[in-house]
Amino acid sequence: MRETGECTMNAATTGLAAGMALGFAGYFGGFWAFLLVLVLGTAGLIVGLVLQGDLDLRARRRQ
Repeated sequence: MRETGECTMNAATTGLAAGMALGFAGYFGGFWAFLLVLVLGTAGLIVGLVLQGDLDLRARRRQ
């Protein structure tokens, strides 16, 4: 059972939010704004996965 105020996001919701952000950046800022949002979003995703413990960069370096 969820506690009051708890919010969960699944992959579909996260993908929808990312797609909408890229769409707005492309529409209002053009191609370079779209590309900047895409690159920074990818970097943020990688940092988030590392901090969450779902991505281990040290293990990938040893391969």
